[in-house]
Amino acid sequence: MEDLRPAPPDHDHTSVPIYKLYGYGNVWTTPDPMYCETIAAQQKLHNWHVKPHKHADLFQILLLESGNVEVHLDGSTRAMGGGQMVLVPQMAVHGFQFDPNAEGYILTVTYGLMAQVCEKMGLTLTALPDPSFLALGDDDESRHTRMAFGRLDQEYRSPYSPQRGALLEALLSCVLAWVHRRVSALRGGEPAAAVHGQESGSPHLARFTQLIEGHYRTRHQVAWYASRIGITAAHLNVVAQALTGKSALRLIHERLLLEARRELIYTPRTISTISDSLGFADPGYFTRFFKRVSGQSPKEFRRLTLSPDP
Repeated sequence: MEDLRPAPPDHDHTSVPIYKLYGYGNVWTTPDPMYCETIAAQQKLHNWHVKPHKHADLFQILLLESGNVEVHLDGSTRAMGGGQMVLVPQMAVHGFQFDPNAEGYILTVTYGLMAQVCEKMGLTLTALPDPSFLALGDDDESRHTRMAFGRLDQEYRSPYSPQRGALLEALLSCVLAWVHRRVSALRGGEPAAAVHGQESGSPHLARFTQLIEGHYRTRHQVAWYASRIGITAAHLNVVAQALTGKSALRLIHERLLLEARRELIYTPRTISTISDSLGFADPGYFTRFFKRVSGQSPKEFRRLTLSPDP
């Protein structure tokens, strides 16, 4: 594979950097729709510290097999130990501080490939709005998932291996099936595809999530999204409620709120500037929206997040 020099990220000095792959700016370094690397191989290049950043159109899975890592996600911090996994959907602000002895894998997958695999298997992972932490156990499924990661890494580093693409997709499918089951269990129910009436709605929810990601700043109504999916607003609301427990409008508002929180935490921009960048007519309207959805004003949220009480 041809070596590529890191390219500068596409951002201004007041925003959270957006990378294709960390350390390579806007350059996607592989012809494959996925990228697999060991933690050690990547983090030695960055002194075991990945500063907060985000990815567009990429889903990332970090599997920590041994050692420790401090994970920074959308303003919160959590320690991870061996046998744990974190899922990072697109545009989630994340950073890592690894112990030098940390071992494991970082798998980055384009949403195009994610959608293809999830549609085949009836999974809803492309609709995940927030990061998730999972723990692997000593059961057979967890052991097989660990083996799938190891085999996927080996196959990925063999670019001329026969049937490589098909095998990579098969191994990715094994990993995503395990992830889907564990995420569903964490959310208090059966796997979504096993619940009557939800499997057919999964593509609609995935498409809805994609549309929200691309248009949340323009603040369209539910009917606008539904018309582009090809269903009614009422149907879209039923799907959203069945698969997430939230209304379609709530999902739109939460994505807008999430971006506002990221701006308040990670940038020095004024509330007025943030309001304007998110499509609000005036800062007062933005403040009322933020407080109605979150229970705090933007000013209160920024103060409490950046200067927490001891």
